[in-house]
Amino acid sequence: MKTVRVIPRLDIKGPNLVKGIHLEGLRVLGKPSDFAKYYYQQGADELMFMDVVASLYERNSLHDIITETAKKIFIPITVGGGLRTISDIKGVLRAGADKVCLNTAAIKDPELIKKASRMFGSSTIVIAIEAIKESDGKYLAYTDNGREYTGVDVFEWARKIDELGAGEIVITSVDQEGTGQGYDLNLVSKISESVSIPVIAHGGPGNKKDVVSVLKEGHTDAVMISSLFHYHFIKENESKVSETEGNVEFLKQKRNFHTFEPCSILELKRTLVDNEIECRL
Repeated sequence: MKTVRVIPRLDIKGPNLVKGIHLEGLRVLGKPSDFAKYYYQQGADELMFMDVVASLYERNSLHDIITETAKKIFIPITVGGGLRTISDIKGVLRAGADKVCLNTAAIKDPELIKKASRMFGSSTIVIAIEAIKESDGKYLAYTDNGREYTGVDVFEWARKIDELGAGEIVITSVDQEGTGQGYDLNLVSKISESVSIPVIAHGGPGNKKDVVSVLKEGHTDAVMISSLFHYHFIKENESKVSETEGNVEFLKQKRNFHTFEPCSILELKRTLVDNEIECRL
């Protein structure tokens, strides 16, 4: 049986870690460095840093954060957001990233996947698919945090990504993302069946059972999680709220997190083991 990976995702806007619903309505949660260190100590297998406003400015601004993180955290770091050229990819890899995640640039120029995979190695190139289910039941790929329509069929695109030599696919259900209502198991399982490369499920878990379900029924190789881990961190580290810049009203409110049952990475991994899913403890 394969050993699955648990990957916290940190969406970054300026100096802050943020979180939204359907990839929009971003709330400030805290300092990325605090969360990253905690997740590393808790046993995260990898970390994903996503610059959520990079596409607006056509550049990725995470170099400083990545350089500092790579000095203290010794697990693979993936960086995404605003990476459009081979030069952009080189820049974040030199800053300390181990992998890069592409979406907009890959859809606009699929040959970039082939070029980057040959230059840096397939394992370095991760492709994100932001999927939205249309009224006719079709799943289409979107870009720019689920804002920009492409008309590209998700499953055809996944197969092409595989053929072009990418190392992994992150599949995000924009409809489910940030809701705590569970994964779109139909979407995830079909993607897993469509490709030969590892698939990482992202978007929707409200509790540990949801994660168990997507690994067993979606047949994915990894899960990328934000809300469950972020809200657990906040509950355990209330004192850090006052240190955060920006609009922190959400953090100052009394929170019950509604549809979420926050958990730590260690708690999740123990649940996975209890359900006969192999992971690194």
